[in-house]
Amino acid sequence: MPALFVVLFIVTFFPMILAFIGGYLRYKQVDKFDNRHPREQQAELTGVAARILAAQKNAWEALIFYSAVTLLAFYSSVNLRELSGAAILFLACRVLHPIFYALDLALFRSLIFMVGWLSCVYIAVRAFLAV
Repeated sequence: MPALFVVLFIVTFFPMILAFIGGYLRYKQVDKFDNRHPREQQAELTGVAARILAAQKNAWEALIFYSAVTLLAFYSSVNLRELSGAAILFLACRVLHPIFYALDLALFRSLIFMVGWLSCVYIAVRAFLAV
């Protein structure tokens, strides 16, 4: 199976993993869950709990973008195995992104986001050129 699809499968779990971590941190910060108004409670989070929530939202957004370029590559005539390096680079960026977010390393977080985003752009360009 091409790395492009393996990475897609793996990054599918990232938002949910971050949701579990964020839930733990939310409970630790406020000592209870407000299941009737969870978004209001989340809006009150500070520190690492707020940053993990933001990382989770970003993970969903990155998953959507990566899914789209994966589909684009699949339906083009590009050799999917040639995109393995870009896929693995994207995965590495997605692993580092929430870590940098949690550690409040904004510059590194932004740089690693950009590298991951550019790897997706590379996949899309290769797919378009192969059509």
